Amino acid sequence: MNSINRRSVLLAGLGVAGAGALAACSSGSGGSTSTPSLVGPDDEVVAAAEKKRGTTGRTRQVTLTAARAMLDLGGGVMADSWAFGGRTPGRELRLSVGDTLAAELSNQLPDRTTTSVHWHGIALRADMDGVPPATQAAVRAGRNFTYRFVTDAPGTYFFHPHVGVQLDRGLHAPLIVEDPREPLRYDDEWVVVLDDWVDGVTGTPDEVYAELKQGMGGMGMDGMDGMHGMDMSGMSNMTMSSASSGASATPSGSGGMSTKFTLMGARSKLLGGDAGDVKYPYHLVNGRVPADPDVYTGKPGRRVRLRIINAGGDTAYRVALGGHRLTVTHTDGYPVQHEQADALLVGMGERYDVLVTLADGVFPLVALAEGKGAGGMALVRTGSGSAPMPTVRPEELNGMIMTASRLKAADDVRLPTRKADRVHRIELTGGMGKYDWGINGKRFDMGDPTANPVLVRQGERVRLDFVNRTAMWHPMHLHGHTYQLGTDGPRKDTTIVLPKKTVSVHFDADNPGRWMLHCHNAYHGEAGMMALVAYQA
Repeated sequence: MNSINRRSVLLAGLGVAGAGALAACSSGSGGSTSTPSLVGPDDEVVAAAEKKRGTTGRTRQVTLTAARAMLDLGGGVMADSWAFGGRTPGRELRLSVGDTLAAELSNQLPDRTTTSVHWHGIALRADMDGVPPATQAAVRAGRNFTYRFVTDAPGTYFFHPHVGVQLDRGLHAPLIVEDPREPLRYDDEWVVVLDDWVDGVTGTPDEVYAELKQGMGGMGMDGMDGMHGMDMSGMSNMTMSSASSGASATPSGSGGMSTKFTLMGARSKLLGGDAGDVKYPYHLVNGRVPADPDVYTGKPGRRVRLRIINAGGDTAYRVALGGHRLTVTHTDGYPVQHEQADALLVGMGERYDVLVTLADGVFPLVALAEGKGAGGMALVRTGSGSAPMPTVRPEELNGMIMTASRLKAADDVRLPTRKADRVHRIELTGGMGKYDWGINGKRFDMGDPTANPVLVRQGERVRLDFVNRTAMWHPMHLHGHTYQLGTDGPRKDTTIVLPKKTVSVHFDADNPGRWMLHCHNAYHGEAGMMALVAYQA
């Protein structure tokens, strides 16, 4: 096995299955000749980068069948949704560094629905990234498409669609890439997938989005952009009870328009104000409701690695294991200098690995829906004892809460000090009033994905300044690369940008292609808070 240099952003993988299905895109809005030509997803420079990757020669072949499914969420809750293989989360994929994944997507979704698979956090070759129309044509209903790439970055990842708001259905699953030279010492692993759930219970994500995009102005609340981020405690009781029950609510001044899915009054100091937009009837841990939780069974004294993934659409989770402290070892797949914490704040798309030494008894793993007055729960059982109530809130939730800004990159993955060759200001814009989320004041146009690209050249050190001009937080995700927060912060691909704050990140442009940069709130991204990071040819 070739050695892995984690200092650099990882290069492209193997396989070009289906690349010919994607025609070369225009290099600019309206075909403007003034825009530089861009590297295409299947250009020669992508293939050249691919050849630099080391492989084990092993190939793992799997079939991912995306289809309608009646999902048992526990406690008598059934959801008519979509899922991979009839379950949510889908079955975990686990490989070793350097293995090739050959994953055949079989689209059996109803109503001629197109779909794709995005491999979140993996720096793979551009034509396998699963983002229609930027990197491939969407996979039509009844058709198959094979994603083939080398998984040469060890870590905790997951996969999900990148079409519409399909992320907020049941179509997601963990992807774990093991390092055969793993330096951590532990006895067992537990993969923990967090999710906010509405689909097939109170409505569908498409219905949620249809209501949201009316904007608060459409609900008779034209001043909502100014109110977004203000204290709306007068609405809190109405909103929180609605969030728990899934019932409709009609706020004062809405002119009688139902707000079946729109959440108002969700507040979080950790998130800088407004905590979220969507009313979810359930919050799941490993696909189960708190009343009928997933259970990890272990033995006292054993050291367990928890791989925590937030696959939600609109919810940050504050995560704690009652009676235990957490040792944070990784975020978004990359190692950090170890830090102790009582709880974690995990935004959509983020992943954290932690070590815990198990005590004797029964303990709740609680994922508090930050600012939403609800949460999910699983159990750790190492001995006798009764299970806690589903609404339990361990004291660790109010202890030392770890956020990415507190972490430092491990020495072997810290980017070498280097002056940025190119700096891009990425303004996060829009608000709830018109639901006009965008980047630099523009809504991303899926019909013309190469309009207004964020340009980079291969070999450059690039700095992105995320400037949040909105009154809400945004988890900003970059495809195909990891970036470093500041000069010595953690290496990540998704980071929370708080309201009215600026976060600067750095990455090395060494994975040529076309890559999405977007808010991982499923509804903000679909509304337009996306941009294309494109390599100049």
